[in-house]
Amino acid sequence: MLELWDGLLAAGRLLISFDPDLLEIALRSLQVTGVALIVASLIALPLAALLAVRRFRLRRATIAVLNALMGLPPVVVGLVVYVILSRSGPLGVLGLLFTPTAMIIAQVIIIVPLIASVGHQSLRDLWAEYHDLLLSMNTTQRQRIMTLLWDGRRALLTAALAGFGRGIGEVGAIMIVGGNIDHVTRVMTTAIALETGKGDFALALGLGFVLIALAIMVNLAIHWLSQTERGRRW
Repeated sequence: MLELWDGLLAAGRLLISFDPDLLEIALRSLQVTGVALIVASLIALPLAALLAVRRFRLRRATIAVLNALMGLPPVVVGLVVYVILSRSGPLGVLGLLFTPTAMIIAQVIIIVPLIASVGHQSLRDLWAEYHDLLLSMNTTQRQRIMTLLWDGRRALLTAALAGFGRGIGEVGAIMIVGGNIDHVTRVMTTAIALETGKGDFALALGLGFVLIALAIMVNLAIHWLSQTERGRRW
């Protein structure tokens, strides 16, 4: 109990003093997940709108696959990305393994299905409202998609925030493809795992507090956006 209390006090001192190591790891985590979120959103949101607007033969199968991939184990994603980026893999010549880029690729694969699935559910309801109007205006498919993306931006931002929460807390895939290299690929989740194993609870707890704070902020933002969206619809 005394050891835990000492660790909490030390973690508080690290946070108050803006410890350089803690700050570096936290900023790298935000950078990696932020870039992954932007790339994933650019892929997932248009896909969600396309699935809501267009009817094609494999549409239902595509939606089912996206929903299934939401539960894909991250360590499996990490293993697949590792094999592809390893020296003997098809993209090994790029030398991306154990770099932040490899971590971004893994996070993109993990969060794209989540953003696309949540976004599609919101845009499907919006398309039901706009269907007759947009068809009567003889709009193109691109115009319909852009209209849905713009008018559903609050709901889509909620989907993006959910993706951010999933990505920032990821450890398995990031550990595999990043290697947890100090000052290169060490992020909050991998650092917490390492420092806990070493018995350095101060840094681990400090990073844990930062992660908890980010999780609370993301959930509050999602709640606020959901309430705002309901109010706008009513």
